[in-house]
Amino acid sequence: MTWTMPAETAEHERTWMAFPREGETLGATAAERERGYSAWTDVAHAIAEFEPVTMVVDPSEMTRSRRMLDSSIAILEAPLDEFWMRDIGPTFVVDDKRPAVLGAVDWIFNGWGAPKWAEWAKSAEIARFVAAASGAELVSSLLVAEGGGFHVDGEGTVLLTETVQLDPRRNPLADKARVEREMLRTIGATHAVWLPRGLTRDYDDFGTNGHVDIVATIPSPGRILLHAQPNPEHPDHQVMAEIRQSLESQRDVAGREWEIVEMPAPEVLRDDHGFVDYSYVNHLVVNNGVIGCGFADAAADARAAEILAEAYPGRRVQMVDSREIFARGGGIHCITQQQPKLPSAGTRADGGTGGDAARAEGAIV
Repeated sequence: MTWTMPAETAEHERTWMAFPREGETLGATAAERERGYSAWTDVAHAIAEFEPVTMVVDPSEMTRSRRMLDSSIAILEAPLDEFWMRDIGPTFVVDDKRPAVLGAVDWIFNGWGAPKWAEWAKSAEIARFVAAASGAELVSSLLVAEGGGFHVDGEGTVLLTETVQLDPRRNPLADKARVEREMLRTIGATHAVWLPRGLTRDYDDFGTNGHVDIVATIPSPGRILLHAQPNPEHPDHQVMAEIRQSLESQRDVAGREWEIVEMPAPEVLRDDHGFVDYSYVNHLVVNNGVIGCGFADAAADARAAEILAEAYPGRRVQMVDSREIFARGGGIHCITQQQPKLPSAGTRADGGTGGDAARAEGAIV
């Protein structure tokens, strides 16, 4: 049995999301909360044009979710603290020996390094809930990790950042070798590419300490889409120079030098809370399409859409205003989690209830 995480470009069965709930992340005022609800809903509706969407909803938000979401979107009720499905949900994997079996990696979630403001007891159960609902076999891990902390190419390469995987608030006893062994066991990664850090804003109180999915992604083997900050007044200008230098010194699993395609950031540098981390890298690939982050910068958004169209030929690019998502700590990729389609799987438009998921033994890292 060998678990492997497919590339995001592989065919999907569906995309999973979590609906916002009232709390610190959503906003303090009614107007802020309404903007947050709308931002998540807009992304769900955009994805639903390409593939099924299942939304996990806290009991307190069931009425609102039914009112705001199109009837084509399946709704499943479960208690939530947070609603960043990439991080609180499972990472779906497939088994090369059992093609009809879906796996779901259940990482330990501690609110992105146990910050004082975060609550995560409910969120820590969502991976198991989603695994059961999808009929997946649960793959337990004792690694504290989130889905936004890594990207794969489907051939064995995984992108990681040192400040996330080796964060002492997450994995105080881990080193690179231990992390790499667990990535091999759980997602089939045979070659790790380590980046030194993430974007500046991601180290604020409400940040993740450097998730890679806002920095770089692999649209196809041997190729990197890399965030770029052209303005030297923004600290990410220097940060990205360091990250690019790191990438240029490394190779993928096949020994190829990376073909690096930069995705320049929009012109805006700051919001009310400091330097922004607006990144077009944080998009989601869906069946026959790409859902890209928009930032109300016509020229930059159009340029990003062109880069995405070239990187993912044959897919329609749809940009969705993501400023309200970024204001809360992430982007489109952060609030979504793709479930790969199995050779014998049929579409389960209602989200399904696959019964209790089987459990694969965890490993101590």
